Amino acid sequence: MALLLCFLFFSLIASSATACDRCVHQSKAAYFSKASALSSGACGYGSLAIGFGGGHLAAAVPSIYKDGAGCGACFQIRCKNANLCTKEGTRVIVTDLNPNNRTDFVLSSRAFRAMARKGADKDILKLGIVDVEYKRVPCEYKSQNLAVRVEESSQKSNYLAIKILYQGGQTEIVAIDVAQVGSSNWGFLTRNYGAVWNTSRVPAGALQFRFVVTAGYDGKWIWAKSVLPSDWKPGVTYDSGVQIDDIAQEGCSPCDISTWK
Repeated sequence: MALLLCFLFFSLIASSATACDRCVHQSKAAYFSKASALSSGACGYGSLAIGFGGGHLAAAVPSIYKDGAGCGACFQIRCKNANLCTKEGTRVIVTDLNPNNRTDFVLSSRAFRAMARKGADKDILKLGIVDVEYKRVPCEYKSQNLAVRVEESSQKSNYLAIKILYQGGQTEIVAIDVAQVGSSNWGFLTRNYGAVWNTSRVPAGALQFRFVVTAGYDGKWIWAKSVLPSDWKPGVTYDSGVQIDDIAQEGCSPCDISTWK
């Protein structure tokens, strides 16, 4: 019932790449000296995160983390010190929660250095914290579909925990259903934490999933018709056969991105 209400609440219209899909925000950013601090973070990606975006990782404040829905979101961040930093900045992926509201992001040192001009990476590290502006951007995974990793805690017929990986586009997953392939008897998963979802009602046989994805004003279903084989195994990552590439609008005002294109 909850998923049905969610479905009715969100309009199933195509996301738009126009208007306010690139709102620019002002804040500060700091860095962790070790990327492992971010890979072991609240999203639950573990060591897999080190391979995301070349290690350009970020912990984000609760308003961006969104109780885990913001895990895997991509942002373009640049520092505002024109003497030290490039106009392009760097792209990061959210892998952790930053509870310190002094900064919207805490970056991996690699991502932090990547904002600097050539030869100025040591200088920017010495600052420790910098003024930044940032915007959300679509995540892009060339030749890589959305993937479902079965967590080691999963047990056939008793418990299924999955981790969502490589989500493209500019959306958030807000609900997941599961059913046996060919069946219309859907059950729902609950977000355990971060990118990890679980259920104690595991259908038998091969499994299909459907996702409700949304951000800003838009929402829609994504249906992966055959994801887990009947002999699925804990610790294995499975290709969903689909990728999310929608770009949903944000509610910024005024909608002016002229300072950063």
